[in-house]
Amino acid sequence: MDRSAQAIRSDPTGHDHIEVIGAREHNLKNVSVALPRNKLVVITGISGSGKSSLAFDTIYAEGQRRYMESFSAYARSFIGNLERPDVDKINGLSPVISIEQKTTSRNPRSTVGTVTEIYDFMRLLFARAGEAYSYLSGQKMIRQSEDQILDALLGNFAGKKLTLLAPVVKGRKGHYRELFVQIRKQGFTKVRIDGKLEEITAKMQVDRFKIHDIEIVVDRIVADPQDRFRISQSVARAMKEGKGVMMAMEESGKVHHFSRFLMDPATGLSYDEPAPNLFSFNSPYGACPVCNGLGVIEEITEESVIPDKKLSISRGGILPLGEYRDIWIFKKVEAILKRYKVSLATPIKDIPKEVMRILLYGDDVPVAVASVKYPGTEWNTKFEGIISFINKMREDGSDFTRKWTEDFTITRTCPECLGARLKKESLHFKLDNTNIAQLAELNISALSRWFDGLEGRLNEKQRVIATEVLKEIRKRIGFLLDVGLDYLHLNRPINTLSGGESQRIRLATQIGTQLVGVLYILDEPSIGLHARDNARLIKALKDLRDLGNTVVVVEHDKEMMLESDYIVDIGPGAGRHGGVIVAEGSPQQFLRNNSTTARYLSGELTIPFSKNRRKGSGEWLSLTGASGNNLQNVDLEIPLGTFTCVTGVSGSGKSTLIHDTLFPILNRHFFNARKEPLPYKKIDGLKLVDKVIEVDQSPIGRTPRSNPATYTGVFTDIRDLFSQMPEAKIRGYKTGRFSFNVKGGRCETCEGAGLRHIEMEFLPDVYVPCETCKGKRYNRETLEVRFKGKSISDVLDMTVEEAVTFFEHQPKILRKIETLNDVGLGYISLGQHATTLSGGEAQRVKLATELSKRDTGKTLYILDEPTTGLHFQDIAHLLAVLQKLVDKGNTVLVIEHNLDVIKSADYLVDLGPEGGAGGGKIVAKGTPEQVTKNAASFTGKFLGSELKVRS
Repeated sequence: MDRSAQAIRSDPTGHDHIEVIGAREHNLKNVSVALPRNKLVVITGISGSGKSSLAFDTIYAEGQRRYMESFSAYARSFIGNLERPDVDKINGLSPVISIEQKTTSRNPRSTVGTVTEIYDFMRLLFARAGEAYSYLSGQKMIRQSEDQILDALLGNFAGKKLTLLAPVVKGRKGHYRELFVQIRKQGFTKVRIDGKLEEITAKMQVDRFKIHDIEIVVDRIVADPQDRFRISQSVARAMKEGKGVMMAMEESGKVHHFSRFLMDPATGLSYDEPAPNLFSFNSPYGACPVCNGLGVIEEITEESVIPDKKLSISRGGILPLGEYRDIWIFKKVEAILKRYKVSLATPIKDIPKEVMRILLYGDDVPVAVASVKYPGTEWNTKFEGIISFINKMREDGSDFTRKWTEDFTITRTCPECLGARLKKESLHFKLDNTNIAQLAELNISALSRWFDGLEGRLNEKQRVIATEVLKEIRKRIGFLLDVGLDYLHLNRPINTLSGGESQRIRLATQIGTQLVGVLYILDEPSIGLHARDNARLIKALKDLRDLGNTVVVVEHDKEMMLESDYIVDIGPGAGRHGGVIVAEGSPQQFLRNNSTTARYLSGELTIPFSKNRRKGSGEWLSLTGASGNNLQNVDLEIPLGTFTCVTGVSGSGKSTLIHDTLFPILNRHFFNARKEPLPYKKIDGLKLVDKVIEVDQSPIGRTPRSNPATYTGVFTDIRDLFSQMPEAKIRGYKTGRFSFNVKGGRCETCEGAGLRHIEMEFLPDVYVPCETCKGKRYNRETLEVRFKGKSISDVLDMTVEEAVTFFEHQPKILRKIETLNDVGLGYISLGQHATTLSGGEAQRVKLATELSKRDTGKTLYILDEPTTGLHFQDIAHLLAVLQKLVDKGNTVLVIEHNLDVIKSADYLVDLGPEGGAGGGKIVAKGTPEQVTKNAASFTGKFLGSELKVRS
C-alpha cells in the first residue's frame, strides 16, 4: 500500500477529496471542484482570475468560520459571527492554516530569531549553561559556598592577618545615621567608610550628598587552620550581613571579594543569577538601557539640521528655520549673532563654533529682542536652542509636530551596545567564547555550523544541561535551511523581509509543529527565491504533505506546477472574464489541455524577447566601494538608457546594494531624504539622471480606507467630477461631500470604511460589511448624485477595465486609469481595500501611479521583483510597459529572479556566488548571452538553459 493510500484510509473525515460545490465568491462563477486530499495541489491562472477567491476567500474562510462555530455561544458573543462565504457546500474540509504574504509583523522587535523560537531556546541555553565574565577585568566570574570561601582564606592567606568585612552600602548617597545605630546594636564596633576604618560613635553620620561605600568590620583574624571553627563562624556572619557577599582585607589594605553569587574576584563586580529574560532585548532585565533593546537610537544631530554649511542662516542654512522671515525666532537668532559681531548673512562655516553651540543647544544668558508692539522696550528671554527645542517637540509635541521632527532625525547604531541590543552583563555570558548577540548576527548557515559539534567544546556540566535544548535549536535551524533561508540572520527584523521570505519562515515553523491532517493554504511561497533554491522549497512542501497534510499552493512558478500532484487552472481571463476552471488534472494530464497556462508550460507559448540588446546612451551611473552588510567592496556600473536587471541567489546582497546603498544616495541627492546610505566610497554620473523613483512591495495602505483610486490620485478627479453634477450643485455639495474620510457625505456607522473592524482574540482581526450602508461607504443623500446613472459608490465598485470605458471622455481621469490597466490590473476594482491587495498588486498600483506622471526621459526607475503574483501572460504585458519606458530614454533597474524578465534585459549584474557571507561580490555582468558563459554564475547556468529552450 503506498503512502497516499495509507493517508487517505486513515483520514478521519472519510473523504478522499475536498469538494467545493457552487462557489460564487467575488468573480467565481458557480465553481465546483474536487481537490485530492493529502496531496500537493497548485491553483494557478492569470492574475485576478479568482485563484485567491477560491483558495482563501472560500476554502480558508469556511474553515475559519467552522472553527469559530466550535466555540460556545458565550465565547462567540464576544467575537461576533463570521459571514459564510458564498458557496453551496464544502465537503471533506480539514482544519485550515493559511500562510499568506500579508501577515508579517510591523513591530521592529519581532525578528527571525523570535518568530522561529530559535532565539528563545538560545536564551534558555545561555541562562543555564553560559559562563559569565567580568566586563571590567575580563576575568571569569565565580560563585563560592561558605566552605569554599573558608578554604580559600586558609589556603591563600595562611598566617596572614585579615579583616573580614560585610558590605552594607555600595555607591549610594545618604547620612546613614540610623544604619550606624543598628550596626552598633548588633554588637559591632567598627566600620569601614570609603576605604577608611572608623570606630562607631554616638550620633555618627556621613555627608548625605556624597556617594559612600560602607562595610561592617565583622572580625579580625589570623588565617590559621587551628582557628577554623572561629573563622567559619565569622565568614557565615559576614555573608549574612553582606547578603551573600563579603570581603577580606589584608594589612596592606588590599581587598579580596567573595560571593555566593557570580562575582569578579578582582574587582568585586557581581551579576544577578542569569535567567532567560536577561538575554531578551524585549525585557527590561536584558535590554540595553540606552536604546531599549532596538540596537539603534534616533537623534537630532548638527549634520541633520545643517546639511550645507556653505549657506548662511538667512538663506536657509539651518533647515528647521528655513529662509529668513520677519518672525520672533529670527529676531532672537539675530540678537545672539549681534552679540558676537556676526550677521545672518555670514556663511555658517564662518560662524565660530561656540556661537553655533549656543544657537543649537541654547544657554542661560538672556537675549534682548526689541518689541514691535511697544517701541523702545526690549524682551529679555533665554534661548533654549534649536536642537533642544526639536527634541522637546519630539517628546511632548502633537502628532503633526512629531512628524515634522522626523525630517531632522537620524537613526544611528546605539553607542552603548553597538547594535547588540542587550546590556553589558548579558553580553558577557559566553559559550565557546561567543556571546548570544554574536550568534544572532551569524547567518543561518554559519549558525548551523557553529552548533555542529558544540558538545565537544563544552564541559561535562554544560553538556548535560545543553543536550535537550540543542536538539530543539538544531531542528528549527534545519527547517529554515530546508526552505532556502540560509542567508538570513536571527537579528533580521521581520518587517524587512519580502512576502515570500516571511511565508517561508512561517512554513518552516509549521513543519516544525509536525501536525497531521491539516489543510495548508500558501500564497506564492516562491516569491524572492532564486531558481537554484526552488528545489529545496518544493521538497519542504512535499515533506509537509508526506506527514499526512493537504497542501494547496496559489502559484505561478513553472517548476512548482510540474512537481505538484494536481493542478487547477482558473481563467480564462481576469476579473469578470475569469472565475471558471479551464483545466485541471495531474501535471501530465494538465499539459494535454489547451488552456493558456498549459500552453506556456508545454512551451507552445513563450514570452517574446529581442536578441538585439540596447547599448543605451553610452553613459554610466557608477557606484564605487559599496561595503554595507555582506557587500565586499562592490563597484556597480549601470548603463543609462537600458533595461538593467540585478540578479543573484537569495541573500547575495542585491537589496543591500540597490535599496540600502544606491537608492538612499540618489534619494538624498534629488529629494534631500534623511535615510543614510550604507558605506560606499564614491558615486559618479548623478548629473546624467534628473530623478529617481523606487517602486517596492510595501502596502499602499494599512487600512480598508486606502484603495487604488485614492493612492493614484484619480479619486480626487472623480470627486471633482461628481461635485460638478447638476444635482450636486442644486444641493450645494462640494468635493468634500464625496469623500468617505470626512463627515458630511459618508456613512457614520462605519465612518466611510464600508467595513466594520472586529478584533479577534486568538485569530487575525476580520472586517465585516457595515450593516447600515451595506459596504457602500456613503449615506443615502450622497448616493442620489449620479454621473451616467452611476453613484460614487458604483464607481468605486467598478473594475479598472470597466472604468476605462466609463470615463473614456474624461481625459484627466482616463490617463490615470489607463496606466492601471496597462500594468495588468484591469481586474481590480477602483475602491478595492488596500488590505486585500497582494504585495505584487500593491507594487503595480505604485508603478501605475508613477507611469501616469510625465516622465523626463532621464528618470531612473528602481523596481523590486515586479513579477510577484504575475502569470506568464501578465509578465509579457508588464515587460511591454517597462520596455516602453526605456524606449523614451529612461533607465529601468529591476531586482528579479524570474528568468523571463532576466532574458529580456539589456544588461545584467549578477551577485553571488552564494548568499550571506559567501556572497557580496559581482560574479558576472554584461548582456544575458555574456552572463550565460560565466561558469561562476548560478543565474547564468539557469538562464543558459532558458535561452536554449526559447531560441
